Amino acid sequence: MAGITQVSSNKCFGGFQKVFSHESEELKCKMNFAVYLPPKAEDVNVKLPVIYWLSGLTCNEQNFMQKAGGQKLAANHQFIIVCPDTSPRGCGIEGEEDSWDFGTGAGFYVDAKEEKWKTNYRMFSYITKELPLLISANFPADLSLMSIMGHSMGGHGALICALKNPGLYKSVSAFAPICNPVKCPWGEKAFSGYLGADKTLWEEWDATCLVANYQGAPLQIFVDQGEEDQFLKDGQLLPDNLVESCAKAGMPIILRKQAGYDHSYYFIATYLEDHFSHHAKFLQ
Repeated sequence: MAGITQVSSNKCFGGFQKVFSHESEELKCKMNFAVYLPPKAEDVNVKLPVIYWLSGLTCNEQNFMQKAGGQKLAANHQFIIVCPDTSPRGCGIEGEEDSWDFGTGAGFYVDAKEEKWKTNYRMFSYITKELPLLISANFPADLSLMSIMGHSMGGHGALICALKNPGLYKSVSAFAPICNPVKCPWGEKAFSGYLGADKTLWEEWDATCLVANYQGAPLQIFVDQGEEDQFLKDGQLLPDNLVESCAKAGMPIILRKQAGYDHSYYFIATYLEDHFSHHAKFLQ
């Protein structure tokens, strides 16, 4: 294994759920990521598609692999699943541990511009550049067949990674994403901290804003949103703003509003199979 150290390994649905650590060049700290390797990953002559899962606030590389039930689906489709952490860890930056929605566990998948944060908080470059190269160097991953999905802050991350890198990902989906962070309290806090006071810069990291100027490979956005999601009711997620922006830009989007469901992994586990089916259409 080049540049990575195995932390754990568990057989699961004929494949293996593993966790690795490595020293990140982008983030200047030690990082963990989880990877599910389906049964076919043991065939040295095969390269497999990869789906990246980005988790939400306070989460790490463990949440999806422990709660979502994605391994069975990945084994059936023969997809590799990669789950990175949600921020750098232990960087010794003053204030990084002060709140649950900024700093540790809350990297917001941006490349920070503010002096205090810009050296370590480069999650966008980590996810879109460093991690895919690390994965392809160590596992039978096809760099030309990648998709991305996520939840909440990670749904925001998945959307902006796809929209800012036309053609890099074959497809994108999200559960309860933060769709318009420049207009919600979570986004205002994170963006002012990481990016500074210039709100025109914020728009470069906001899916609703990015859709309006998207030019590149066709992209169909697929979003599930629970109607009993407290963060939806609190105005943190704003999916209708994304739909309106997509309509104006001619960007295909499917937004499903699911009656009775909240923001939890029970919601994700219920509809995850549909998201795998969505990605499978583009990863053949």
